[in-house]
Amino acid sequence: MEDYNKSMSKAQVTALSYYARKEIRQAMFDFCKHRETIGNFNNKFFAKRPDTFDYPTDIINAVRQGATSFHCSEEIWENPLDINTDMTPEQYNKIKIGWDLIIDIDSPYLDYGKIAAKLLIKEFEKHGIKNYGIKFSGSKGFHILLPFAAFPPEVSGELTKDQFPEWPRAIAQYLFNQIKDPMNREILRLSSREQLEEKGELVSEHLCPKCGNPTETKKVGKYVCPDIRCRSEVESMKSNRKEMLCPSCNGKMARVSEREIHFCETCKINTANLEAASSFGGEIRKNQIEFKEELTTKSTENSVDFVLVAPRHLFRAPYSLHEKTAFASIPLTKDQIEDFKPTDADPLKINEIKSFMPEVIPGEARELLLEALEWAQENAPKERTKKYEGAGIDMKGLTITEDMYPPIIKKILEGIKDDGRKRALSLMLSFFTSLEFPKDFIEEKIEEWNKKNYHPLKYGYIKSQIDWNVKNKRLPPNYTNPIYKEFGIRNPPEPGMKNPINYTIKMAMRAKSKTEWNKPKKSSPKKGGSEI
Repeated sequence: MEDYNKSMSKAQVTALSYYARKEIRQAMFDFCKHRETIGNFNNKFFAKRPDTFDYPTDIINAVRQGATSFHCSEEIWENPLDINTDMTPEQYNKIKIGWDLIIDIDSPYLDYGKIAAKLLIKEFEKHGIKNYGIKFSGSKGFHILLPFAAFPPEVSGELTKDQFPEWPRAIAQYLFNQIKDPMNREILRLSSREQLEEKGELVSEHLCPKCGNPTETKKVGKYVCPDIRCRSEVESMKSNRKEMLCPSCNGKMARVSEREIHFCETCKINTANLEAASSFGGEIRKNQIEFKEELTTKSTENSVDFVLVAPRHLFRAPYSLHEKTAFASIPLTKDQIEDFKPTDADPLKINEIKSFMPEVIPGEARELLLEALEWAQENAPKERTKKYEGAGIDMKGLTITEDMYPPIIKKILEGIKDDGRKRALSLMLSFFTSLEFPKDFIEEKIEEWNKKNYHPLKYGYIKSQIDWNVKNKRLPPNYTNPIYKEFGIRNPPEPGMKNPINYTIKMAMRAKSKTEWNKPKKSSPKKGGSEI
């Protein structure tokens, strides 16, 4: 038995006696009502989804089968067991009661997590919010909760319950924007530059003096003319050259050294430009324009985890154990944050059971929501200007227009009304990349197509697929492949045609031949003959 216990994790050894406590199970059950709640079996696998607790005893039964922790959804459902992965967003909304805002403060250092937590609470209180939940994540971070009841039922005629994940994500991003500068200052005040560099925490950026955007680091080589009568010196960003022509005497200049400079791609200026201008007492020196260094820390940039604000994403339930630390995810008060130590969450030391769900004043988070939505609208990325308005794409002398696409591609571009979005995407990408269409054209077409689908694919998935296919071009499958039958294409568009690419090239060549045939012929002067 002793050898068996040695092979088990601390969380496994603790789990049965810990979850056997009725008050622990009751607190977990009360919070997880109407939430999708899944057991984690010592990080080896999760229980099948969807799942939920029907009774507090379900927790101990799962633990007896090997569960070590439990994770629940931000969304609140009429019945979590009605969830189906094939549902559209509209169908999800029909069975959704609401959602809680859960902000995941993620940091490799507990002290930095405490800074973020206190700053977020300060922002809540600044916006008139007095009631919120705080809990230790079980490792090095904190979860902060704003219950659904704190938000207004609707804004501008739109039901709040149907705006997940857009509205909670807007709030999280707005709050991060509010706390990032004070958090960065606080971390830099606590730790020296040397300590931060040693931890790998320090991020140093130089900002362009004209546009304020971060700059790139480039290398410049210094070249010296060996001619004793010339001795010119030149710096060039093409520092891979070992030698270059002297602009004064046309002799060969040798590279004698290189250094790093800061370059702004937008304004096309760099450190060397400014140094040269200032050395001649020019305008730049008078106005003291320079590339300013801005120090940030990785913990500041990663303090709020936006991944958590996503459909059906799960977070650790209150009082659940953490597999790596064997600590419990315990609720805290605002006053406990500063002096909190992870050992305070030792499951053997937990005496007082508190609810993670606070009693709120209905609508007390209205001001925060409205300000966050306004901020999100002002800071939304500008829509890309369409570059391709139906004009043909020139592919090595062949102009390809949409009417030349094979029937399968035309059909897919109308949108997928049922299952098969990923297979359709794969077909389109193999078609566009095989014909070497520009990447921005492909992105634009796929973006238009995705909006037509019954349930759009995630942006991150599409981007990764485009990037991979651009680097790894491959032909679409031949018409003998059964995939075409899934989209209602049972025969090639012309007898004997093997691949969709053949059809498009053939159509483009026909159009080219027709165009050349219809061009007016240049008349050549007649040889010989006599004038009349």
